Amino acid sequence: MKKTLLKCLVPLLLIVAPLATIGATYEANWKSLDARPIPGWFDDAKFGIFIHWGLYSVPAWGPKGSYSEWYWDAMQNTNGATWKFHLKNYGPNFKYQDFAPQFRAELFEPDQWADIFSRSGARYVVLTSKHHEGFCLWPNADSWNWNSVDVGPHRDLCGDLAKSVRARGLKMGFYYSLYEWFHPVYQMDFPRFVREHFHPQFKDLVMRYKPSLIFADGEWAHTSAEWRSEELLAWLYNESPCRDEVVIDDRWGKDTRSVHGGYYTTEYGEVGGDAKLGAARKFEECRGIGASFGYNRNETIDEYQSAYGLVCLLVNLVSKGGNLLLDIGPTADGRIPDVMQDRLVEMGKWLKVNGEAIYESHPWKVSAEGPTQPVKDHAAERAQVFQPSDVRFTSRDGAVYAICLALPTGDLTIKSLGKTIAGAQIRSVELLGSGEKIEWTQQADGLSVRRPASNPCQHAVTFKVRF
Repeated sequence: MKKTLLKCLVPLLLIVAPLATIGATYEANWKSLDARPIPGWFDDAKFGIFIHWGLYSVPAWGPKGSYSEWYWDAMQNTNGATWKFHLKNYGPNFKYQDFAPQFRAELFEPDQWADIFSRSGARYVVLTSKHHEGFCLWPNADSWNWNSVDVGPHRDLCGDLAKSVRARGLKMGFYYSLYEWFHPVYQMDFPRFVREHFHPQFKDLVMRYKPSLIFADGEWAHTSAEWRSEELLAWLYNESPCRDEVVIDDRWGKDTRSVHGGYYTTEYGEVGGDAKLGAARKFEECRGIGASFGYNRNETIDEYQSAYGLVCLLVNLVSKGGNLLLDIGPTADGRIPDVMQDRLVEMGKWLKVNGEAIYESHPWKVSAEGPTQPVKDHAAERAQVFQPSDVRFTSRDGAVYAICLALPTGDLTIKSLGKTIAGAQIRSVELLGSGEKIEWTQQADGLSVRRPASNPCQHAVTFKVRF
């Protein structure tokens, strides 16, 4: 990942291009490619799991607040903290390539991973098939002796996880880095790298595993024309075995983010600030539970967001029409750290009660009551405190869902559900996960709700309102 403070104002209505349909033929130009509608499963899913796992998971270290998966790149700065760490722990003659035999994944149990993902309530999974280091997690001939079958685990990690994830009914996708930091052909003959390495390798990944989603990255040094991305995506949409289902992001050249592609991406964007997103595109926020995507042993419990904070993050994004792609960083031996498992399972408990307000939902005419401005940084976000009056709204099947970001401590007034703003008479109000009869009255200036006798879940609660 490349950490950039992308700005993000999200429209209340997501407009899908009306002039094309899935299964149509697309030309190798952005006008045609951008007309392809995003397959509906992606907007319905709302929540996915990102996985950063590779050789960088062996040292698993970076300065606090940094991305540990950039370890090899950071080593090049001989005055930097990463090189000093490397020198102290591995010595001056230990090359990054020497981590390959230590990346063994001997405790990797794909069924156990898939079980945690299913319990989290996520609907799709995106694994780093290849990060900027170039090391592939599948047996790719274009990366001979630099993949997980030739060295290290001697195992097709992409294939094994895809099989287990799909057996749980989840969609399987892959992150793929267009560029490789130190590939000699990339450095010396970029057009040849695109022609003889990038395109064949990308097509091999797609043909083998038929991904439902492709998260491209590492595009920023060259334009999409130089990457020949339009040509490649026309093949993906017209000829590949996943052409009708596959979803792509917007990282296909330095000219494409928030301009071209499938959905638009932000990266710690809700923290970074407001917004540049097109008026008519689906978006997805990706981030780690901590400040790093890859596992960072330098992070402590204080760097990890709470389960409650992650629930609030998901609700905020969905109320604006977005998805959350929440990252985990497994260890080199193939374990998901306990703190990450805990956060995912807790999110799943909340979604089991409140998922009706999340999955397959759409933004309502009002997205929020209470403060909605992004906080200044990741630390401030972790410390953020919400009140029961901080409400986010979604809609589905004619109902409006008012999600209170804190448990009610008294009677509530939800101003946006008054007759003046809602514009209709409420017929019923219920609390998801509870059989309790809710006492309420609707006035011109708001919906007044008597405090429930008990809360059906540990975190935020959801009132389902029908007109």
